[in-house]
Amino acid sequence: MPSVRFSGVDQSDALQELLDSATVLRHDLHRSPEIGWAEHDTAARIRAELDAIGVTWRTCAGTGTVAVLAPDAPGRHVALRGDIDAMPIDEDSGVEWASRREGAMHACGHDGHTAVLAATARWLAAHEDALPGPVSLLFQPAEEGGHGAKAMIDDGALDGVDVIFGWHNWPALGRGRMACPDGPVMAANGTFTIEVAGIGGHASQPEATRDPVLAAAAIAVALQQIVARRLAPQTAAVVAVTSIDAPSSPTVTPATARLSGSIRVPSIAVRDEVFALIVEIADATARAHGVTAATETTNRYGATVNHPEPAAELRTALAPELAATFSAEDHTSDVPIPVMASEDFSYYLDEVPGAFALVGSGSPHSCHSPHYDFDDALIAPVVGAYARLAGAPQLPVPARPGAVGNSKR
Repeated sequence: MPSVRFSGVDQSDALQELLDSATVLRHDLHRSPEIGWAEHDTAARIRAELDAIGVTWRTCAGTGTVAVLAPDAPGRHVALRGDIDAMPIDEDSGVEWASRREGAMHACGHDGHTAVLAATARWLAAHEDALPGPVSLLFQPAEEGGHGAKAMIDDGALDGVDVIFGWHNWPALGRGRMACPDGPVMAANGTFTIEVAGIGGHASQPEATRDPVLAAAAIAVALQQIVARRLAPQTAAVVAVTSIDAPSSPTVTPATARLSGSIRVPSIAVRDEVFALIVEIADATARAHGVTAATETTNRYGATVNHPEPAAELRTALAPELAATFSAEDHTSDVPIPVMASEDFSYYLDEVPGAFALVGSGSPHSCHSPHYDFDDALIAPVVGAYARLAGAPQLPVPARPGAVGNSKR
């Protein structure tokens, strides 16, 4: 079986080759994005990369892949995760490696996460004999709302695992900074819909109607009291009404209106409280307008809550790598934590100890923007941190590509 060995090769040259190949892979994946649960070409490319370096893998949760190195080593079993799915967005980044698939884009940087894990696989394969314990590499599908982590767990991805680590690029964080607290790092989320039913009719006769549009507007405003007046000010929460739909014509009051939105909260308990308040406020506001409101709530991801000891370990692993790449000593977060976005890495942390970090690129374009592109400079420090967490020899420190930014960004 083919394998990668760097013995007899200058380690700096080997590192340069590894990072170059990771960047090529990242750009290739970016050109060919695939939405969650449809990552068939992406999975094939990942598996081909693993085959090329002699790493054994198995299919997990359909388009997911689990590779295990040093399976018989006696030490703790470490899992490292990278998500692989793209988003249903038309790209407008202008980069040379922009998506060639209409309606699909790597708008959240999962192409970079995949490239990092593939590069980690190569480094660990070259030093497999030195690994103190087994290392599982989890190439996970369907993070973007598809509960891919849960499916991976159900298919045995965490079997025998003692601790798990993951990360996400975060454009809002300063470049080279990280957020990896003890406790919550990302929020829980949920969605809601409110169906408002009134009596439609001619717009010239409001007394003969019960206007669901006015009621829907009032509900949207009233829901803002949840964060402003019903929760403690120390509670991080977002209640966002993201759409109001009441199709009609200029002279017709419709019979129904529909609101939808999402919430972001620091815990499942707060999510339950906020959902109960949404139901209460929608119902009371509707009754005040002579209409009815039927509210449906949906739980999505739980909060991503770091375990203290693994969080400290992940911070320790990342700090010197970020310093080597970005020549900066201050790596502390410069954004409020927890961030109010959500992550299905929470499923893993509910099962085994572990930690999740956000690593900053300081980009003006946020994740989920059609203008966004992953910062290739993040590949080197995260591969280095993953190597440290796995107990592999450290990557050499000499100048790494990406220290000055994305090539051809």
